[in-house]
Amino acid sequence: MTFLALFVSLPAKSSTGRTRVWRALKNLGGATLRDGVYLLPESPEHVAALQQVAVEAVNAEGTADIYLLDGRDELRHRALVALFDRSADYAKLIESIRKADTGDTKALRSLRREFTALAAVDFFPGEAQRQAEEVLLALEAGATGEPMNVAGKIRRLASADYQGRTWATRKHLWVDRMASAWLISNHIDREAQFVWLNDPKRCPRKALGFDFDGAAFTHVDGLVSFEVLAASFGLDTDPAIARIATIVHFLDVGGVPIPEAAGIEAVLAGARASAPNDDVLLAEASRLFDNLYANYRQEAAND
Repeated sequence: MTFLALFVSLPAKSSTGRTRVWRALKNLGGATLRDGVYLLPESPEHVAALQQVAVEAVNAEGTADIYLLDGRDELRHRALVALFDRSADYAKLIESIRKADTGDTKALRSLRREFTALAAVDFFPGEAQRQAEEVLLALEAGATGEPMNVAGKIRRLASADYQGRTWATRKHLWVDRMASAWLISNHIDREAQFVWLNDPKRCPRKALGFDFDGAAFTHVDGLVSFEVLAASFGLDTDPAIARIATIVHFLDVGGVPIPEAAGIEAVLAGARASAPNDDVLLAEASRLFDNLYANYRQEAAND
């Protein structure tokens, strides 16, 4: 990799100009090679940004020149890369995350913004970024109750072995849990009984848990619980269920926007606001998923 090197000199009297240049370089994630020489990885965006900084320097009666720079050998190149090490910044962020209160939503949003800003100027991401994101995700999951994503393989199961079972998930259902419960009762276990948990850690021993940490069916390798259930029981090949899965995924964890998702979210939010309990809520949500499934089945048949 080649680096852009900004050589800048400002008169001692121009404190305002120095501050502007310094702040601009800091916001860009520039590394200091030595006094007056700042580096950024070469890219068209960084060229344009450094040119703007150079203009600021000249306007402050200073000088600024931009050059291309590289290490003479591998050792020198690694030394240049090391100038961009963000490990200390991530360590401070991790400390703040660990001290944060899961009930302080304002602090959570601030920590997420801080991580995003730091990651944006982490041009050589590594273990420090991974650890910081892992700790932040754990904090956010603790605040929302959403399960952590885990790595693993999804085993193919036979629905015949899962009939008449008790299934358990967190109460106050939302999209992934609503859709998962609908999928279970309509496509996996038509005699399913559901338990809505105040505390997932007190899930009945004989119950099959879904959509919480440690559950039998939860987020795996980027898939939400609905997708994991569908894949586990071979339902992901059904085009209508696959269509519903894209909506559930987007509404639960984000990603590629789905045109109809906003309307579906609004209907489910209305059902959640008006339903007196989760049994009634699931019945209301199930009608929506029934209709979606029928519509997508018809569209698939007409293709």
